[in-house]
Amino acid sequence: MRYPNPTRPFLKWAGGKTRLLPSLLPYFPTGARLIEPFVGAGSVFLATDYPAYVLNDANPDLVATWVALRERPRQYVRDASGFFCEANRSQARYLELRAEFNASADAYERAVLLPYLNRFGFNGLYRVNQAGGFNVPYGKPVSLPLFPFNAAAAAAEHLKRAIVLGGDFAAAIDMARSGDVVYCDPPYLDSASGASFTAFTANGFGLEDHQRLVAAAKRAASRGATVLISNHDTAEARYLYRGFDLHSLQVNRSIASAGANRGACAELLAVLRG
Repeated sequence: MRYPNPTRPFLKWAGGKTRLLPSLLPYFPTGARLIEPFVGAGSVFLATDYPAYVLNDANPDLVATWVALRERPRQYVRDASGFFCEANRSQARYLELRAEFNASADAYERAVLLPYLNRFGFNGLYRVNQAGGFNVPYGKPVSLPLFPFNAAAAAAEHLKRAIVLGGDFAAAIDMARSGDVVYCDPPYLDSASGASFTAFTANGFGLEDHQRLVAAAKRAASRGATVLISNHDTAEARYLYRGFDLHSLQVNRSIASAGANRGACAELLAVLRG
């Protein structure tokens, strides 16, 4: 298939696939539609050229951001970029805006604040506690972060071919039909280097969820779709994806809670063809 020049996502996101794209994308077949049940910041979405897309995520703030960028891109960019000013580059102001974010029940207001929290917060993380409160500390940027205008504009253009959903991954996968391609980038299983980050939502993502994902993938493949799933390359993952075609890929991690866990590591790409 043909790939456009990949645009870097306008949000930083733990587990993003930007660095892995050259190794990952050659395994993607042509198809009528790409379905991403765990779209995250959209590095794969933004690097591919399918005729249509279904984008889904369980994180409501991320979904609200994609929806805002798709439905009112100019207003969203204007409102979100307004927070990128020197007056907001302090811990006190960051904590004020983080508190406003947590107190707001308005999806658009939270989406507008998300790029600020993402770029001014520690290490570009999105993390919530068990009550669902965003709790990433101030990142102490040494210079004023810049709003990613070009990346946001490119994403808005690509979104014209997409529908955006929010909820459990299984509903998105169950939409897959013959000729569709499904790429799943779930929160990973733990690896030898430590526990994987799963706090994208208050409920986390456990082994039972991974097993449900495999079951949904098999249903989609039985209908003629091709399903690709990324995870750590571990014995547990290889057992989980038994019956899939398995490919080991190398990636350099740039977002991790501890510096010792950054660097080269092995990823597994499991492929199931319908």
